Amino acid sequence: MPTTISVHRVRAALGGVRRLGIDPVPPLQTARIPPLLLGDDLARVTAEQFASLVRELGRVTGDEFLGLGTSPSRPGTFAMMCHACVGCPDLGAALDRAARFYGLFPGGPRLALEQRDGQAEFTVRGDLRGHPEGWFLAECLLLVWHRLAGWLIGRRIALHQAEFGHSAPPDATECAAMFGCPVRFGAARTGARFDPHWLAAPVLRDETSLDGLLRRAPADLLSRRAYRMTVTEQVRRAFTGALRAGRPARLPELTELAARLAVSPATLRRRLSAEGTSYRRLREQVLRDAALAGLAGGREPIAELAARLGFSEGTAFHRAFRRWTGSTPGAYRGGFTGE
Repeated sequence: MPTTISVHRVRAALGGVRRLGIDPVPPLQTARIPPLLLGDDLARVTAEQFASLVRELGRVTGDEFLGLGTSPSRPGTFAMMCHACVGCPDLGAALDRAARFYGLFPGGPRLALEQRDGQAEFTVRGDLRGHPEGWFLAECLLLVWHRLAGWLIGRRIALHQAEFGHSAPPDATECAAMFGCPVRFGAARTGARFDPHWLAAPVLRDETSLDGLLRRAPADLLSRRAYRMTVTEQVRRAFTGALRAGRPARLPELTELAARLAVSPATLRRRLSAEGTSYRRLREQVLRDAALAGLAGGREPIAELAARLGFSEGTAFHRAFRRWTGSTPGAYRGGFTGE
């Protein structure tokens, strides 16, 4: 089940083409994102749409940084960095090589791998705030690094904390879910801290598996959900599994989920709260994302979509959708179809 991306990140991704004088409408159309959505602060797009937009923006700008950096990064740079990393014996060597690789390019981000206070830290240095969308580029660099590192060793790396030098962006509350850890803004540096034992993990990927990754990277690394074993992700997977299994869907109640996880309902509530979410919030997010994907991805009648998602009445689905997006299902779908 795809996640969805807020319109604030879509707007930020378009900052480079606008500065370069490139019409943003064709890339949006290629990604099947209605331009009118940009005016709605509550609007969201699917992960597939966002990845398609990033790929198209990279193509039209000729820049893997989408025109958002102080200097462009030519297409193929990321791929060559990855080829340099897969030959390393362990993750520490791979991350160090990645940092030194990008250090060869004037004007590019200065990456560094350090150990201090008993923790490992991967930092993104250099001035990324020259443009209003500098916060977005900083997030992208750190997110791609985290997901690529996990891919190299075949395991998700649990982060202790992610920090950013910029102030909180409009949808800052989503960052904790993106990185799976507490996030702090207005920090002295941009980086992520993690347990140093991960640096000794062997690199498991080779050139053959890298070819598969590079067919859709780095755009897909920004949009897809990293593998996680948090309680939040276990609950989310239970919800999405129920959506796939049932017509109409019946999402499990809190007591059912607690029994599956072998904890009490009170313990499940506490663990979700510690991860910055709740049963109700996750349930709403999963239904919202499924509704957006259904409306953007096909011609399923709205009444059938509502019934498939477990809404007994169409009016209840319309009320929920307006609460999620500020729009009606028909108006949202009309933005894609031109109806």
